[in-house]
Order: sequence, then structure tokens, then C-alpha cells
Amino acid sequence: MAFLTSPDRLSALRLELSRLGVDGFIVPHADEYQSEYTSPSSERLGWLTGFTGSAGAAVVLPDLAVAMSDGRYTIQLSEQVDDEVFELVDSTKAGVSDWLLARGAEGQVIGYDPKLHTPKQIKELGEKLATRGLRLKALPENPIDALWHDRPAEAVIKAEIFPEKFAGQSSAQKRTAIAAALKEKGISSAIIMLADSIAWLLNVRGQDVPHNPVVLSYVILHADDARIDWFVNEEKITPELRQHLGNSVTIHSEKEISNALKSLKGLVQVDHERCSQWFVNQLKDAGIEIRDGADPAVAPKAIKTPEERDAMRASHIRDGVAVTKLLHWFDQTAPKGQLTELDVEAKLLEFRQAQPGFRMTSFDPITGWAHHGAIVHYRATPETNIRIEGDGLFLLDSGGQYNDGTTDITRTVCIGTPTAEMRDRFTRVMRGHIGMAMAKFPENTSGAQIDTLARSPLWAANLDFAHGTGHGVGCYLCVHEESARISPKGYAPVKANMIISNEPGYYKDGEYGIRCESLVLSYETGEVCSDGRKMLAFETITLAPFDRRLIDEAMLTPEESSWLDAYQLRVYETLTPFLDEAEKVWLKKQI
Repeated sequence: MAFLTSPDRLSALRLELSRLGVDGFIVPHADEYQSEYTSPSSERLGWLTGFTGSAGAAVVLPDLAVAMSDGRYTIQLSEQVDDEVFELVDSTKAGVSDWLLARGAEGQVIGYDPKLHTPKQIKELGEKLATRGLRLKALPENPIDALWHDRPAEAVIKAEIFPEKFAGQSSAQKRTAIAAALKEKGISSAIIMLADSIAWLLNVRGQDVPHNPVVLSYVILHADDARIDWFVNEEKITPELRQHLGNSVTIHSEKEISNALKSLKGLVQVDHERCSQWFVNQLKDAGIEIRDGADPAVAPKAIKTPEERDAMRASHIRDGVAVTKLLHWFDQTAPKGQLTELDVEAKLLEFRQAQPGFRMTSFDPITGWAHHGAIVHYRATPETNIRIEGDGLFLLDSGGQYNDGTTDITRTVCIGTPTAEMRDRFTRVMRGHIGMAMAKFPENTSGAQIDTLARSPLWAANLDFAHGTGHGVGCYLCVHEESARISPKGYAPVKANMIISNEPGYYKDGEYGIRCESLVLSYETGEVCSDGRKMLAFETITLAPFDRRLIDEAMLTPEESSWLDAYQLRVYETLTPFLDEAEKVWLKKQI
């Protein structure tokens, strides 16, 4: 097999580490902004190992090296990384610290780039390694950068204004509210580096990374006057955007961030889970008092304004049209046995591109036929692409970025005759989906509590799925947004006006996968719980039909049947004005 990288790169890195006086180096899949998706110029892990997945790490020692990722990417890891050069590890079973504790030697110094790790990560890692006598050392520059001679240049794409008619609040209103909250806590300034937090706070959008419409940059928010220093590539800023931001936002080159940090006065808030260790190091070197505190934009960003809610609903109608057209096309075309997974991906993009306001996909689509559907985050590539033929299940998980909203939807459909087991498992997943969709609960109920509703029909048959049931979604922002998390570890409370995914699943390794995903919006029902809390419920805003051929109606309760009937009818009534006659006839059969 021809791998994307050469052992020569590893050898060159080891020579550079020796020159820097360290024994090893950690290479995370991360950039200087802690982004989920990284730009080509930040793909250091890919440069070293050849691995192109969105999560992972490598560790290099004098005589050993490892490349690791979680269970979503174990197949991709083995296909892209040379196992004669790197040990390949499932990071859910053994992470960076586990590997170093097993392979490292007492007294070794392990280097790291402080811009690519958070203080929380470094603290936890350092404490674990100390038990074996290993020590971490922050390096002034990333050694890979000195070796990556053909490193892609940063793309310079102009930032855009996100209209207030969609945002619902001006940037000044957001800044003022957050500054007041910081000031009340005695905070003088707060560091913000999450790209979607900055985009939300300033009402700007960009195209600096794949899938997420953000501008990579840093912000210092001053609590006394709600003033902002924005450190960004100034070539991305248009005169119109400067006018939009006003006099309270001062734009600086990113090169000025270090001096700006060292000149701060008073108590400075840094999010130790989301900012990089580099910021803490800079502030400590200047003797500035630091307080660990959550990114102040995360919580308010999760609560959607009326305008954001309406914008998201509108974008989901257009996205529902695209997905429904795809499902009709697939149902007519796939049984002929001529399609591949990548054909479906291309056709869906074609349907989305025909919708008004479409900008880009919100993540790499998952087009999993048969056994590929059992790989939770499968990605079809020219190497893995297979023909869709015979009987089986096809899992399609995809999303779009529109100028007024972000979508994320999964539908599982059958070709030919599904087995009794497939119909049983699909119906259980569907019952879990409906259970969450119909939920009524007191405000501040945890995501972990709601998660049980989605799993109980599977649990009844001794089945489960190994991922969360739901994540937050932004409004023309990141498809994975921090808010309430619906999962066994979802401790954050669910509040009104959050948009969250509802995506239970079931996966039979080597055979098929099932997932049913829609986005839901939490809202107040107008009722009050006995303890005084407001009661909430969910509105499903995703609009595309479920495959009734996979549902065993006898397994549904009357309430579940009523919900499904009403949902399919709503899809039909909402989308038919945008469909052709053949699509309308097909969709009516799904009711």
C-alpha cells in the first residue's frame, strides 16, 4: 500500500526535537484556535502521518511513534497510516497519556506546542506523566513548521456581516450584556478564541475553515466599557465590516496579540477548557492575575433569539426540499444497482446547491451502504467507495450551511426487502427518536435524563448505541455547538430556545447501520411543574420523510403512531409547493 507520507518526515522531526533538547513531541489534530475543523495549513498531524480524520493525535519518541484516533476512524487510520512506522491505537482505549506511560522512560522530556493544547489538557497530562517521571515542556515554535516546506498558505477570504434580521441582536447588545456580567464578577477582561463565539459576538461570518462559516482570530473583551480588541488578518476585513463593527471594536494584526495580553490590567478571565495554554503562559509571564472561567459567549449563543429561530426554520424547509428530492431520486435509481456512495453524495450536493441561500455543507456527508453504515462516522473516499446493489440499508447523514441557518439530518432507507431484524431495530430507533421528540420536561432537566428516552426501546431488547443522542447546532454557524448535550454524560441543563439534534441509532458491525436524526427546538409549553419550574417541549424543525417500509407499525404505541402520522403529513404539506409532480406523488405515499 502506498501511504501519503514518508518515514523521512519522522526522521527529520526527530532530528529537530534533538536540536530543541526534548525527547518526544505530541502532535494533536488541532489548530491555534481550538477548531473542530482545521484549515490545510494547520494539518500538521496529516503532514506527519498521512491521517486526514477530524480527530486524533500522534506522539513521537526517539525510537517509537504512535498515531491514534477514536472508534470513528479506526478503519481510516489503518488505511492512511503506515503501521510499520507508527503504532496504531484506538484512543478510546488508550490515549496520549496511556501510551506515554507505557512507552516512555523516566526522565524523558516531552515537548508540545502550547498554542495547540488547552490548560486543562496540559494540567491533566502533566499530572499523569509525572507519576512515571516524564516531564512536559512548552516549545517556543512548532518543530513541524520548520520542516513543512510546502505548507499551504493561509486562505484570505473576506469576512461578511451576519444580518441583524437573522441574528436578532446587534453586536453591541451582545457585548454590553456579556461585559456587564463579567464586571459583576470582578473581571476586567476576558479572552475569547473559539471561532464560533467570536462570529456570534461580532455578528460576522467567514470561510476560514471547511464547513464552519467562521473567521479565525482572537478577541479581548473589556468589561468596563464593552470594548473589543479583535486580532485578525486585516486583509479579511472590508470597509463595510469596519463600519458594521463601529468604534467600540478595534482591529489589530494577530501579531500584536502578545503585547496586548501583557499590557492588560486587573483580573483576566481565560477559559482553561477552550483557550490555549499559550495565552496562560503569556499572562503569567507578565504577572497578570488569571481566573479560569467559561467562554462568556457559549451560554448566550445557545439560546436562540426569535429571529434566529425563524431563520433556522426557513433554512430547514429549503434543506428539507433538497433532501426529499434526493430520497425520491434514490428510491427510483438505487434499485438498478448502478449507484455508488459517492454518486449519492454528489447528487445531494447538486440538490442543495439549487436551494436559495446555500453556502456549503455543514460537515462531510456520511453515505454508508450496508456494512459501511455501521461505521458511525464513515466517510466515502475513492478508496472506500462501493456500489449500492442488492438488498440492504443505506444511511445518509448530511447537513448544509445556508445564509440563514445550519442543518444536520440523517435518514436511513432500504433497498429491496429488509429483514425482520432490520425492521425491529429500525422501529426501536424510531421509537427512541419519537420519545425524545414528544418529551415534555421541566426547564433545567439535564441532557442525561432526556437521553434515556431515546435509548429505552433499545435497552428493552438489550441493545444500545455508542454515541450521544444530541448536540447543539448554531444558526449559520457550527453544526456542533456547545449547549445542552443529550448523552449519558450530558450534565448541562436544557433551557428554552435551544436547538439540539435528536439522533439515536443502532449499528450491527459488518452488516448495517441505522440512525434517525432531526433537529429539535426547545420551547416553553406555558405550563408549570409542581416545583415551580417552567415546562418545556421540543418542536422538530427538520423536514424530510422517514422510510415507513422499515417500521413495524405493531411495535408503535398509539401515541407514537399519531406523532409519526402527523410528522409525515407536515412534511408533505410544507414541502409539496417546492416539488415536481413525480416527487409529490412519491412523497404522498410516505404519509
